[in-house]
Amino acid sequence: MTRIGRWGMAALGLALMTPACGSSDADEAGEKATPIKRMPTVQNEFTPVELEETIDKLVAEINENSTESMQMTVMLKTLSAFFAPIATGASRAMGEIGVTGNVVGPTKEPGDQQRDMKLQNDQIAQAVADGAEGIGISPFGEANATAVDEAVAKGVHVVTLDTDLADSNRSIYVGTINKSAGKTAGNTLLDLLPQEPGTVIIHGNEEPTWVDGLDRTQGARDALEAAGHTVVVRQVDWSDEGEGKDVAWMKEAIETADPPVVGLIGLFNLSFRCAMAAEAAGKQDLPVVAFDFDARTVDYMRVGRIKATHIQRQYYEGYLVPYILYGIKSIGLDETKRILAPQMVDDSRFNLGLDVVLGDKVDAYNEFLHSIGANE
Repeated sequence: MTRIGRWGMAALGLALMTPACGSSDADEAGEKATPIKRMPTVQNEFTPVELEETIDKLVAEINENSTESMQMTVMLKTLSAFFAPIATGASRAMGEIGVTGNVVGPTKEPGDQQRDMKLQNDQIAQAVADGAEGIGISPFGEANATAVDEAVAKGVHVVTLDTDLADSNRSIYVGTINKSAGKTAGNTLLDLLPQEPGTVIIHGNEEPTWVDGLDRTQGARDALEAAGHTVVVRQVDWSDEGEGKDVAWMKEAIETADPPVVGLIGLFNLSFRCAMAAEAAGKQDLPVVAFDFDARTVDYMRVGRIKATHIQRQYYEGYLVPYILYGIKSIGLDETKRILAPQMVDDSRFNLGLDVVLGDKVDAYNEFLHSIGANE
């Protein structure tokens, strides 16, 4: 069900509520609660088998221990677009576990970042005051770190997702490891390029204030330059006029670059602009690879203009966070990390990996997303 945010913050949009029922309910005699039962796993070529096995191991270990009631909150930058599958996954996991919980976030795309960070800080403080024992959060920026640390100081475990706060006292980050993701995308494009090195356009980010975007761009650059290609980066323009500016810049680069442009790579959900630029330059045969599953990216994949895209497994990002928070309460942080170890890249970061979707697999991947309720 949905309702206006339980803390009276209408500006933060809807809160997806999960009732206190199911596996966390012990009977009056104090007997062990009913074990957690997960939704059956969809089996097809896109099922992340190793990831599913890790989740199953975590659930099995939790079920071997006493399961208790728990209150938690998952806070997202928005409940729409890219974050919609995250909200779906988090809500489903909380329902399976049987915790009291909600998923909160704006119903529209974020606007003023400073305002949004302040509202999220207020949200964190209110969640703690209302009795939350665990918080999952996709933070707007470093200004959220103090509020996270204050929550942790009061005994609340915090898991970050999508965007990390590595310098805070959060327990675990769940999401894409951006430098390796960029490298993966770079290698996907390399498989499509001619042997003779040329210029590759990256539609990416070089602004140091956006660390995740910078890391992803650097990972792609490293892979392409190691193969001998010259790399030029178009700084993604998120403004209302950004599409025209991005396309015009990349079109000119295609027409004038020396050595000639041999391919393009987009690293965010606006990747389709690379295909638009190739069209504008009359170079529809240039290989383009993308990121995310925006509808316009899919359209270009269907006609062969984008050869592949890279999906960040948002559904699993949301689905894992409640299980990790509940695992920390049930079996402890160290034991939870031990079980998560196959996907941990260090002591505190869990790598969800990527789905690499080729152009001829668009319909199959859409069917997979539909089967788990994760369409954007």
